[in-house]
Amino acid sequence: MILVNIFAEIDNFLIFRRLIIVNTAEATYFLLFNSHASYFTSNGSSNSITMSLSGLSGDLSGIAILKDVKRKRFSSYDRTGGNKDYITILAGETATLAEMKGAGIVKHIWVTIRTRDEYYLRKLVLRAYWDGEENPSIEVPIGDFFGIGHAICKNYISAPLQMSPEDGKGFNCWFPMPYSKGAKITVENQGNWDCESFYFYVDYEEHKSLQLGLGRFHATWNRNNPTKGDLTDDWDNPTWLFRGTNLDGKENYVILEAEGKGHYVGCNMNVHNLRPTQRFNWYGEGDDMIFIDGEKLPSLNGTGTEDYYGMSWCPTQEYCAPYHGLPLPGSDKNWNGKITWYRYHILDPIYFEKSIKVTIEHGHANKRSDDYSSTAYWYQTEPHKKFKPLPPVQDRLPREMP
Repeated sequence: MILVNIFAEIDNFLIFRRLIIVNTAEATYFLLFNSHASYFTSNGSSNSITMSLSGLSGDLSGIAILKDVKRKRFSSYDRTGGNKDYITILAGETATLAEMKGAGIVKHIWVTIRTRDEYYLRKLVLRAYWDGEENPSIEVPIGDFFGIGHAICKNYISAPLQMSPEDGKGFNCWFPMPYSKGAKITVENQGNWDCESFYFYVDYEEHKSLQLGLGRFHATWNRNNPTKGDLTDDWDNPTWLFRGTNLDGKENYVILEAEGKGHYVGCNMNVHNLRPTQRFNWYGEGDDMIFIDGEKLPSLNGTGTEDYYGMSWCPTQEYCAPYHGLPLPGSDKNWNGKITWYRYHILDPIYFEKSIKVTIEHGHANKRSDDYSSTAYWYQTEPHKKFKPLPPVQDRLPREMP
């Protein structure tokens, strides 16, 4: 048994917690003790971990503080008092989930969906607009927004985003989303089938006015399918994978480009390994390079793909923690198939005054040519730089095979 004291900064509170780590043959249990206990449990596979962190999103010692706000909710409940607690979104139509007036903060979004459309998680587009803006501050395929791409839903947990049972089909978001002059949240069905059952909650606070200095929440999606790599065949495998130089990051995969004052709070990344080989086929070795306020060369330089998402030595094990994780490690020990990792800068936001460009190499020195897609999350002042248009549906669909 190991006893560790940890700190967590959540919603501007510095929270002290005590962490006890208990190792058993079946599982590793992480018990967070303050006024609430949470835990990790094994679901039967040493490479598949499910964890509950319900006590990490706030501290019970502050729950008694009285606030001059009102709790509000939009949901899909049956207005007749029956059990038809969902809406139907017709093909090609846009549904408004919530439309608020005045000042407030969205605190939680929950969604679950039933539809015949196979790739609905890439065909339904979530958007949000703050303070009457014309261009959305959130525009992301709905599955990717909640943390896993490839049009896959799967049980996993992080502090701000979760896919919960059954089979990861209960989507949750706890990123706070402030606004001062109203807000609107919509979902567009860009598929060919009606979305028969769309259930949702949008839980929010209604404020008389917002405190100063609150940035607006943003999320955007990107894809390179495939990335532009080096397809030279006459190099030996170690040279191709690990040699070469890249100082300026010009050919890197771009996770985020934003203008204004704000802070980047992380991303999830989805990689489909497209290299058919029996040789060592690690998709990583890509350094993260982050350019702040117009830098020609990055001031934040990383040391490798898995190092950026907080792991080591080319991981093949499924792992999910509050701020970093690997819910999809690939289909085998050679990293084939579909991979998803995440890194959320909740405790260590990356600040910018004028602009930010977050990039990562696709393989060392950008040698790999794989299918990359990502969702980036950040807060900033408005107006924000208008997002580039989402690719058409056909260009968003996941690959079946390399």
